[in-house]
Amino acid sequence: MIAVYYAIIYGVIVISAAIIGYLMWYVFKQSKGTEDMQSISNAIKEGASAFLKRQYKTIAWIALISLVIICIATYFGRIAENASSSEALSYAIHTGIAFITGAFCSALSGFLGMYMSVNSNIRCADGAKKGLNHALQIAFKGGAVTGLAVTTLSLLGVTTLFLIYGGYTGGNIKEAPSLIVGFGFGASLVALFAQLGGGIYTKAADVGADLVGKVEAGIPEDDPRNPAVVADLVGDNVGDCAGRGADLFESTAAENIGAMIIGVGLYPVFGVAGILFPLVARALGIIASIIGILTVKVKDENSDPMKSLTKGFFITAIIMAVVFLFNVKLMLSGTNGSVNWIALYGCALIGILLSIVFVFITDYYTSYRRRPVLEMAKSCKTGTATNIITGVSMGMESVGLPVLFISLAIFGSYNLGRLALGDVSGISDPGIFGTAIATMGMLSTCAYVLAMDTFGPITDNAGGIIEMSGAPEEVRNTTDKLDACGNTTKALTKGYAVGSAALATFLLFSAYIDEVKKLIGLDASANYSVDIGKPSVFIASLIGACVVFLFSSTAIRAVGKAAQYVIVEVRRQFKEIPGIMKGESKPEYGTCVDIVTKGALREMVIPGLIVVLIPILVGILLGKEAAAGYLMVVTIAGVILALFLNNSGGAWDNTKKYIELGNYGGKGSDAHKAGVVGDTVGDPFKDTAGPSLHVLIKLTSTITLVFIVLFFAA
Repeated sequence: MIAVYYAIIYGVIVISAAIIGYLMWYVFKQSKGTEDMQSISNAIKEGASAFLKRQYKTIAWIALISLVIICIATYFGRIAENASSSEALSYAIHTGIAFITGAFCSALSGFLGMYMSVNSNIRCADGAKKGLNHALQIAFKGGAVTGLAVTTLSLLGVTTLFLIYGGYTGGNIKEAPSLIVGFGFGASLVALFAQLGGGIYTKAADVGADLVGKVEAGIPEDDPRNPAVVADLVGDNVGDCAGRGADLFESTAAENIGAMIIGVGLYPVFGVAGILFPLVARALGIIASIIGILTVKVKDENSDPMKSLTKGFFITAIIMAVVFLFNVKLMLSGTNGSVNWIALYGCALIGILLSIVFVFITDYYTSYRRRPVLEMAKSCKTGTATNIITGVSMGMESVGLPVLFISLAIFGSYNLGRLALGDVSGISDPGIFGTAIATMGMLSTCAYVLAMDTFGPITDNAGGIIEMSGAPEEVRNTTDKLDACGNTTKALTKGYAVGSAALATFLLFSAYIDEVKKLIGLDASANYSVDIGKPSVFIASLIGACVVFLFSSTAIRAVGKAAQYVIVEVRRQFKEIPGIMKGESKPEYGTCVDIVTKGALREMVIPGLIVVLIPILVGILLGKEAAAGYLMVVTIAGVILALFLNNSGGAWDNTKKYIELGNYGGKGSDAHKAGVVGDTVGDPFKDTAGPSLHVLIKLTSTITLVFIVLFFAA
């Protein structure tokens, strides 16, 4: 059967590659519009490419230094565990290769996201002249290329490394998942800096453009007279596309690796099927996402594109609910039907349902049709301070329901896992495998969700190109409708990302405990627990909570610093270049792009180093149990703070948009100015610190797994 499993996985990879080719052909055959539109698009493309090139150079140096440290640490750590020199060297080389492969694939995912976005935006803008459905098809198919490419690349990387490291007939079939942990660390490291650097860039440009352009100069959004407008449009690509592509790439990779390590502990029950199940499930999720993607369309100009995108998501989820039934039965029935596979199927359903619940919760707290945003908009009547106070309180409130449903999902899937495997001897904690399957269920729709996410910046850029090129108002109305839909999809995918990060990190925590047991010579069926009453564990946990806030502080402050450079430059151009405000002179767009690029890359290093170095130091100085405590509290604090930052920022954004629709005085009113300031405060919350926290909690997990051998000396 093992050959059949690999045939399914690689067969899906080939099918996905063919669909990606078709989608790219569809997008690239569309018209690129007028010369003015192409000129604006080329400026965005050049700015995004220049930033990504500089950013990846910086990341490459960090990755190479990390590679040397990983190889040396792994080698001497294994020597300390009484491994022979040749065994230690082999382990170090395998881990190093996995790390570089993961880093490369993660970087490639970010590049693909940016490449498709900058080439789809101009075509979407021109497509808007032909109608809503045509523009929707171009934007969503462009986003779908990114979604499918990222998830397929993750599946290809993990599967191929597992196969090479003995995952077919070799004697290392149970060791292979541990050897590819480096893949997850490499993916996480690149994702952190991609998300952090891109997030700082996009929000520094956005804040600078909004404060000077909208508030001080009183000109509309995406107005060509604003010197920072191109930098703002570039930021949508390097932050929301390149950053989120790398983020969800490492989510899927980390979840696969964590579940495979747990599957090793169940080898006596399922054999290799328990290890390969996460990869087969991911492959089937790609097929379901392809079907969902191909169903998206609207009937006429009055249709709501969000309803079509939501319908596609539900189609993907329903297909996966059916597919999991057969997948679980065929692969996880155990020897002679010894396992209650229906209970394990229930775990998958819990994960799928959690992804749907997160969509509704995020929509409730960020949509301008719901109570929270309506209350915040009303508070803008009395000024900026009341808007900020109401927004902070709503952000805090928004943490409650997601945490409740994450807890219910873990509790339900854990107990169903125990029900399924409780009668099987030789397993210490069978419930963990249930949570692993729930995580697979939630991430099974990842390709479709990432397509929705990338759709957002494509439509945002299309609207900017239409505005700057002076296209007719009816065309702008079409792109505005898609842009509003794109803002919603970006908010929904952030909620999805933090929910999946919580489940994936719980999974990786369990994988960490399994690795500890293996290294101290305990059998997989033995119990091992962390004593939170130990001073070292409590101290590490306290440090973990502190790091989450310290990291968020440096990320938000980085946006403020970089934005200051933009604000000074925009003010200078308004003052020194005559005729900008009358449209007689063209602003120096490239200067702002260059300033934001340098500022973002300079400011991303310190928060990144905080995340990487502190867990290693905690583990080395305080020991393996302390590292486990640190990991658990980083996850808890990170999830809660990310929810607060994402939802409050999204709510402030839509509060401003609600007022701009003509409510409470509309554009130019005092309420609108308060809304713009609230949106500006929320920008680094929802697009820099919040999304970076998703990566932080997963990176911390993979760091502890990779450097675990160093934590035994304390």
